[in-house]
Amino acid sequence: MSNEFNLIQCEEKGHTLWITLNRPPLNILDIPTLTELKLTLDEAVNRQDIQFLVLRGAGEKAFSAGNDVKDHTPERVGPMLTVFHDVISTLLTTDKITIAAVRGYCFGGGMELAMVCDFVIATEKALFSQPEIALACFPPVATVYLARLIGHRRAIEMLLTGDRIDACQAERLGLVTRTVGEEELEAAVTEVITKLSAHSPVALRLTKEALRFSSAPDLISGLKAVERLYLDRLMATEDAREGIAAFLEKRAPVWKGR
Repeated sequence: MSNEFNLIQCEEKGHTLWITLNRPPLNILDIPTLTELKLTLDEAVNRQDIQFLVLRGAGEKAFSAGNDVKDHTPERVGPMLTVFHDVISTLLTTDKITIAAVRGYCFGGGMELAMVCDFVIATEKALFSQPEIALACFPPVATVYLARLIGHRRAIEMLLTGDRIDACQAERLGLVTRTVGEEELEAAVTEVITKLSAHSPVALRLTKEALRFSSAPDLISGLKAVERLYLDRLMATEDAREGIAAFLEKRAPVWKGR
């Protein structure tokens, strides 16, 4: 990965790229930070050797306290939203497995960044909020996506009140995948990656793609689309044939990722 950035830091561990928002203590998402993050993600999603992307914040205080309020002025809000939504779109459409490792504050744009990841692993003291209403604003990503995760009633409560919830509440609502102790965050993320790494990479990618049809207009159209994906692409892979053969032959599969 590029070493030219200082607002975003990267560390490769095997097939995993750990991406750190490096603006402690609050890791505010200003335009330069978002630009570096977008360039980092663009490079990562085009690398075949990277399977997992982990997003985290530098320091102990925050994953990210959100977008820079200074970027909400009339002359800057357009460019800010463009690059921020480009980041969100990349995370939503990539076939990599994405994990948000959250400690401390996860507010505003930081919460939006975390919520679009496939997994959200949070420490017990993490706090989540969409406080934009206090500034007479609303969070565009959360207004579209949050209700899918936690339901309309809970989403409208969070968005209209700006109230904070802790990680345990967020897990009960479905915003967080797993809550862990303060010292267990990296180990918990590594555990998830290890578990997923035992499965076929191509099956993981196609399962993510199939899940996107969960928002199809109706069940039948979604099911037909997934059926075509299953028959035309999944069953054409070497890994699908290997998985069935290994099960029938009572042996461990050997994945080729294709």
